[in-house]
Amino acid sequence: QVQLVESGGGLVQAGDSLRLSCAASGRTFSRSTMGWFRQAPGKEREFVGGVRWSDSRTYYADSTKGRLTISRDNAKTTVYLKMNSLKAEDTAVYYCAARLLGGSYYYLGSEYAYWGQGTQVTVSS
Repeated sequence: QVQLVESGGGLVQAGDSLRLSCAASGRTFSRSTMGWFRQAPGKEREFVGGVRWSDSRTYYADSTKGRLTISRDNAKTTVYLKMNSLKAEDTAVYYCAARLLGGSYYYLGSEYAYWGQGTQVTVSS
């Protein structure tokens, strides 16, 4: 089992920055990806970005590339999502998820076996 706990969400102003954290515990995994997803009201969940656990290679969705930075802390098994220049359309519940298998489909939510409870990010304009 893998437990994931997100934190760092909140209410911010447009243009602000915010850093979300995802603390992972439980089963260790070496060939896997930690992903960030978000779901806005009335919209489908979408992939935001991810980091491969073995070599810290990062992936980003085209819609957020350039404004987001994903990083990890090996010692704490924590993954971070830093968001800059936040916009109203970034308002969503943000989830981190753990994918245990390798491969190219890191952007599909169905590839992830474990999910956190989510943290709300609200950007006011």
